[in-house]
Amino acid sequence: MTDLLRLRGRTRRHFFRDCGVGLGTIALSSLLAQDKPASATDPLAPKTPHHRPKAKSIIYLFMAGGPSQLEFFDHKPKLNELNGQPIPASFIEGKRFAFMGSSHRVNLLGHDKKFKQHGRSGAWVSDMLPYTAAIADELCFVKTCKTDLFNHAPAKLFMNTGSGLFGRPSMGAWMTYGLGSECADLPGFVVLQSGPRGPRGGASLWGSGMLPSTYQGVPLRAQGEPILNLTNPQGVAAADQRKVIDAVRELNAARLAKTGDDEISARLNAYEMAYRMQTSAPAVMDLKGESKATLDLYGIKDPAEASFARNCLLARRLVERGVRFIQLYDTNWDHHGGVTENLQKHLPMKAKDIDQACAALVRDLKSRGLLDDTIVVWGGEFGRTPMGEVREFTGRNHHIDAFTMWFAGGGFRPGMTYGETDEFGFGAVKDPVHVRDIHATLLHQMGLNHEKLSVKSQGLDVRLTGVNPAKVLKPLLV
Repeated sequence: MTDLLRLRGRTRRHFFRDCGVGLGTIALSSLLAQDKPASATDPLAPKTPHHRPKAKSIIYLFMAGGPSQLEFFDHKPKLNELNGQPIPASFIEGKRFAFMGSSHRVNLLGHDKKFKQHGRSGAWVSDMLPYTAAIADELCFVKTCKTDLFNHAPAKLFMNTGSGLFGRPSMGAWMTYGLGSECADLPGFVVLQSGPRGPRGGASLWGSGMLPSTYQGVPLRAQGEPILNLTNPQGVAAADQRKVIDAVRELNAARLAKTGDDEISARLNAYEMAYRMQTSAPAVMDLKGESKATLDLYGIKDPAEASFARNCLLARRLVERGVRFIQLYDTNWDHHGGVTENLQKHLPMKAKDIDQACAALVRDLKSRGLLDDTIVVWGGEFGRTPMGEVREFTGRNHHIDAFTMWFAGGGFRPGMTYGETDEFGFGAVKDPVHVRDIHATLLHQMGLNHEKLSVKSQGLDVRLTGVNPAKVLKPLLV
């Protein structure tokens, strides 16, 4: 061991000092030879689903902050007709809202957006989303989504993990836990971010909870190294790395044999992936091979510039490589009425940022034959109230009783609008859909039974859909 650590004059002290930075780049020696198969104990190896799946991958376009369904998809002429009048008391009796306390903030708020029906399906889409409107016949709109929590971080956690509490596995973690991954040189669950900051709730939104950490989402950075410290430290040659890897592998393997600890297995898998990603991650993030026509389709002017559009194209590239779950977080969708969060200037800007790229992703997947087994999901953690919120400008408050999401591909019925809200868009009057139903349906399409997919924790069987009733939304499916 002493000889091993005295690589090119390095001592034990140098080894532990330098590996504090470089451990993320270490790989198992078996993986230095590309012709060797992955270990049979690889936790990300493909697994047998509960039933025949309709889809292999999910791309989740998460609009963090809560986009307004009333400005985009849920056409309510009555709102304009009764603009400024109080909402009937029966609608809000017993309800709680995040920031509404005084009576002047519960008046109905109309809008100046023009709605039209589009395609053979006749789906209503406003003029704020012309590219999305053009693919209406590819989309399955659900207008009656309902959640339980009305503040951002808990609501994001609930949408992503099935619980408003920290520490539960995220949806992508459940998918890779239940199915593994078909990609040998990239994580099974990848996270891409755009916007001025990260989403409220942070890494818990893509964490693995009580599952082994190998199933957590891996954020890829938009610029620079995709993952920090992925490359070797300066001065470490491949032959030297090989010797260190051999030693680390032997130590971890011995510990795993003795304890059977899942986290040691996860650590071994992380070393495997780190080595392979030294080549694969930079390659997937490099758009130089994409045609000008493709870049124009997504609205990408500079392939090296970080943007939501670039992330959408990266999502397609990740699906092509077999990544199981890709989640795009675009932040700053809050619009209460502040200077930088309002319906007049801020929301149209956000709509323009994402509209072309979302539609391009669906079109691109379809043109390459990937849409049939890839589910694209669009939505936020909740919606917006039909009542206005008056600050410096006009906005809308958080709303959990009815908001719109759309789905495409992966066995979802194209050209369908499901659910109906009341004349103000406040609540469902037909076919309400709870977040747990959405989780159950996505798992089902991936070949997983939400009642069977569980893990034992502190004596309880923990599931993504929890212990409350959840149903697969079969009317949405082909």
